[in-house]
Amino acid sequence: MTNRRTKALYYALLSYPMRINGQIYRRFRQKSDRIRVHLGCGQKNYITGWVNVDANFLSAKIDLWANLEHGLPFRDSSVERFYSFHVIEHFPDAFLPAHFREMYRALAPGGAIRVGGPNIDNACLKLLQNDPKWFDDFPDARSSVGGRFANMLFCRNEHLTALTKSYLEELASAAGFRGLHFCAPVKESAYFDDTVLRFEYEDDFAFPHSILLEAQKP
Repeated sequence: MTNRRTKALYYALLSYPMRINGQIYRRFRQKSDRIRVHLGCGQKNYITGWVNVDANFLSAKIDLWANLEHGLPFRDSSVERFYSFHVIEHFPDAFLPAHFREMYRALAPGGAIRVGGPNIDNACLKLLQNDPKWFDDFPDARSSVGGRFANMLFCRNEHLTALTKSYLEELASAAGFRGLHFCAPVKESAYFDDTVLRFEYEDDFAFPHSILLEAQKP
């Protein structure tokens, strides 16, 4: 896991080139047809036929190199679907309202989002139930329920916000989204098929480790 100091240096050095690259894509390279966008694809989760976006050009497999904190490099009402899984929790909490507004802006009417990350509602429940087995021991091998809860919540300070049902509802509603509903990872969706769902993972569908919100632009 790359430490935050190294990441901060990376973004400081390459912030301006990423911004320029995003502007070039938006003005000159984006197709006229509506597109489907995968935000934060990383190294292994490339979705064929989608526009896969990531800030890491060194190891990630991407179609578009861009920093999401600069705004989304897509034209107004030009995107059919946005998908991100275990991505937005890595951004500063204050950034998320603008990110949801940007997704709303870029979506065409009737377009939809599927956004999710660590399920902190269920993590709190399992903490209170004193159930350490529900938690993973990543990134640090800890045996206590409190230590494992801290792993999930902070992930060595890689996680910068806590995703809960009420907070995601607040973010999406404030941006203008309607038809909000929460889906089980891997299994459920109103707008997305196995092209996307196969990249998700879950081993406890009674108390999922991931929370996933879907919503639509009217």
